[in-house]
Amino acid sequence: MKPTIVLVHGAFAESASWNGVIRRLHSAGHPVVAAGNPLRSLSGDAAAVSSILSSIDGPVVLVGHSYGGAVASNAAVGHDNVKALVFVAAFAPELGESIGALSGMFPGGTLGDTLHQVPLADGSVDLYIQQSRFHKQFTADVPAEQAALDAATQRPLNTVALNEGSGEPAWKLVPSWFIYPELDYNIPLEAHRFMAERAGARSSVELAGASHAIPASQPDAVADLILQAAASI
Repeated sequence: MKPTIVLVHGAFAESASWNGVIRRLHSAGHPVVAAGNPLRSLSGDAAAVSSILSSIDGPVVLVGHSYGGAVASNAAVGHDNVKALVFVAAFAPELGESIGALSGMFPGGTLGDTLHQVPLADGSVDLYIQQSRFHKQFTADVPAEQAALDAATQRPLNTVALNEGSGEPAWKLVPSWFIYPELDYNIPLEAHRFMAERAGARSSVELAGASHAIPASQPDAVADLILQAAASI
């Protein structure tokens, strides 16, 4: 029985952002679940993904993109069926760290300047990337027509999720693989390198010239690393 691949999207994206990767994983014979990430709070989002993990029989490779990496690392705790973690241009926070703090730990990120804020009745704020700036900020290496669609369908990140500290991370116990882009304007390159080294990654792949949106722009490379992690089980 081949491991099930569970994919967790990040902020400003949705589950269909994995479609190119899913096609390749299906071709390799793996069952795949692209989880719906609520993007409301780190603990709440992790609980939602944890429920999906509890419903799956057999081994799982858990994959997170961007903020979805933090969600995956928190969701995997306590699930013995999660045998590998793959961080795809993703956050891998330490206990108590927020993704907001990690974003600012190294220079090079420009996300803050591109955000549009939508205040909510509960006092929190939903964050969107301004559509006019989405292509350059998030998906610079995908066609402009696709970037415009992605900008229009983006899902917002709530400020609670941005600022909530991580629980004890699963990457301390579960083998991890990292793949990240050279030209990431959401998560600085040095932050990716730092997180991969800190987690003791089995493999760390840097994609020259790639943007933050590597599930869409580099599906072959992303799928190859996921399959490498799956083959290790």
